[in-house]
Amino acid sequence: MPITDWPAGERPREKLLNLGASALSEAELLAIFLRVGLPGKSAVDLARDLLAHFGSLAALFAAPRPAFAAVPGMGDAKFAQLQAVLEMARRTLKEELHQASALDSPDAVRGYLGLLLRHRDIEVFVALFLDTSHRVIACEELSHGSLSETRVYPRELARRALAHNAAAVIVAHNHPSGRADASEADRLLTRQLVQTLSLIDVRLLDHFLVAGPQVESFAERGWM
Repeated sequence: MPITDWPAGERPREKLLNLGASALSEAELLAIFLRVGLPGKSAVDLARDLLAHFGSLAALFAAPRPAFAAVPGMGDAKFAQLQAVLEMARRTLKEELHQASALDSPDAVRGYLGLLLRHRDIEVFVALFLDTSHRVIACEELSHGSLSETRVYPRELARRALAHNAAAVIVAHNHPSGRADASEADRLLTRQLVQTLSLIDVRLLDHFLVAGPQVESFAERGWM
């Protein structure tokens, strides 16, 4: 049965308009993006097939272009649309961080760093430089590594903090393996960053680890 023949309260678009986006399942949200299904399949059926094929919504978003376009009903046009949605989400969260205190918007910080790092296939280390009101001045990728590690120099982070006249810093890196536990090397580096930044009167507010859908806070976990 096509979605247009469903009861109005069960159609994804009408459900979103009446109840809000949070009331929809992942398949229903994806169906609104897809708009149409395939012969014999509604957009919701196709969305469920996509989620089953890739394993999760995050994995679907991270799928490379050839793998995405190879799925029946998908293609370069849909891939471009999906990437545009992701980039708009990144830019929206980044703008929010520029306008409000990072400490007052922890969900925006987590969301932005997750969108920025979770789909990278190598380890990347980034820093958010904050002013005295903890608004974001700049975000920089300071190093790129391999599948399992990246090298960061505390003095380079300090140099960039001084260049931005930053009062505080939030750093983050990803684990492409999806392993959410910080290694001893990660924790040691964090302590070194705290010590180095303190010499120039800059605070390291937190270190986030992005592993698949998880975004772990070193401060909250007591790893700093």
